[in-house]
Amino acid sequence: MLRNIVLALGGVLIAAGLVAMIGGAYGPGTVCLVWGAILVFGIVYERHAYKTIVEKVPAGKGWTRTSERFIDDKSGRTVTVYVKPFTGERAYVAEQVTRQAPPPPLVEG
Repeated sequence: MLRNIVLALGGVLIAAGLVAMIGGAYGPGTVCLVWGAILVFGIVYERHAYKTIVEKVPAGKGWTRTSERFIDDKSGRTVTVYVKPFTGERAYVAEQVTRQAPPPPLVEG
């Protein structure tokens, strides 16, 4: 929800900047255009750059499993979020699917 609001705000700023520049107000137009582009680029970059899903917890000390889990839209797999509290770095780890043995057949007797 917040991402959509920020993305819309960025679009409005870009449009306002273009209108202002067409009207001859180059200073305010440039400011609106630059801030709008920063907001839009930041949202698009964040969505793609920070959600790389890995198969196992990254090497190194300090990774803590969080209670945050979600279903990845592309793969349909459950993903668990790990965080390094000292740096704030996050890792998205796909949970391993474990197959259970089928139950034994029912014996009527």
